[in-house]
Amino acid sequence: MKKYLSRINLIIVLNCFLFISCSGSNSDEPEAENNTPTNLKVIATIAGASAKNPNGDGTGVVNFKLSATNATSYKIVLGNGETKEVTNGSFSYTYTASGTHTYVLYVSAYNAGKFVSTSISITVLVESKLVWADEFNTDGAPDPTKWTFMIWDPGHVNNELQSYTDRSENTIVQGGVLKIKAIKEKYGKGDFSSGRLESNGKFDFTYGKVVIRAKLPTGVGTWPAVWMLGSNIGSAGWPACGEIDILESVGKDPHVNHSSLHSPGRSGATPDTGTINVPNDNTEFHIYTADWTASYIKFYVDDKLYYTFINSDKFPFNKNFYLIVNLAMGGVWGGPVDPDFTSSTLEVDYIRVYN
Repeated sequence: MKKYLSRINLIIVLNCFLFISCSGSNSDEPEAENNTPTNLKVIATIAGASAKNPNGDGTGVVNFKLSATNATSYKIVLGNGETKEVTNGSFSYTYTASGTHTYVLYVSAYNAGKFVSTSISITVLVESKLVWADEFNTDGAPDPTKWTFMIWDPGHVNNELQSYTDRSENTIVQGGVLKIKAIKEKYGKGDFSSGRLESNGKFDFTYGKVVIRAKLPTGVGTWPAVWMLGSNIGSAGWPACGEIDILESVGKDPHVNHSSLHSPGRSGATPDTGTINVPNDNTEFHIYTADWTASYIKFYVDDKLYYTFINSDKFPFNKNFYLIVNLAMGGVWGGPVDPDFTSSTLEVDYIRVYN
């Protein structure tokens, strides 16, 4: 009986051995298919490009065609801080930074966890286009479709001394110019009256070129400004919303324009500021410009660059902002007002915003 059982056990063991041997890998079988993408090709066609206009027609449109063997999707880093992920290799993208810019693009083709990459460089022209303007060519009150009056008591912000009104005595469009006049007078709760206009709720934008032609008031204690605040100020508050000062001057320091950026930890006496002397700024019109992009904000007076702020996603300057024009009196920066001051006027010929 033992012999018989031993033979049976031996047969079972041999059968198991043969089964395992047969079910193992066979060197004659084909290996798993390699699905790594190959032959990645990138074609970038700039709209309107020609021998005469090699960087395109100024629209900033680039038509892409991506292809690769075995690719199921693509990722393209566009060189301007943006990235697109697509399954269809044919698509269009519009660059918006004004001027002629060269972008280095990184393209990857994917199949599951496998990929292949390459890079190309393109140079694209984007011509500036006017997207909003007030030329102040219609006499009377400022255009209500573009501006809202702020009507505030003294001390509402910055410990300023004026009452802001909507009276024509303080704010009027006349002879093709917006005039905001600060007057020494008992009005409301203050000893001065003036005007403040905002485009909040009527116009805001992200990135572009703001061009202002203006003549400044005179007198120690005056504080004129054309500037911008983040449109989310109602929810974020200041300075989290961000502030961009384009034209800002104080009468106690005449003929000096200040351009400043305010943000969390860099508000009040912000280190992000630049100045330029502007002779005759209260007797002649000058052009004040801010060129705002995701990478920088550059400030000019009469086309002279005097300050460049390096922008990035750590600052709140990458979302919608609205415009403000005002003439304050005194306050934390304007300081004491000359006792002989009677009135003075901020004049703005135009404000233009380009893409």
